[in-house]
Amino acid sequence: MTSWPLQDAKARLSELVKRAGSEGPQEIRVHGRPAVIVVSHADYIRLTSPAERLVEFLANSPLKGIDLDLERDRSGERDVTL
Repeated sequence: MTSWPLQDAKARLSELVKRAGSEGPQEIRVHGRPAVIVVSHADYIRLTSPAERLVEFLANSPLKGIDLDLERDRSGERDVTL
């Protein structure tokens, strides 16, 4: 992540915004300390959108509708050597 002193960020705001869109988050520092992060709109939406619920994930699965044989083997005990 690129770090910008506040004065440079103010002087080169257009470049900072373009880089946030093409290279990823940009950090702005005030008095040498991290103050804010500038992110693209797409990254912001991705980070703040609620996660998909498990039910929705399964309903949208490409495996939806496949017939699986889920019968349990009821043949009894097995001999296991330890």
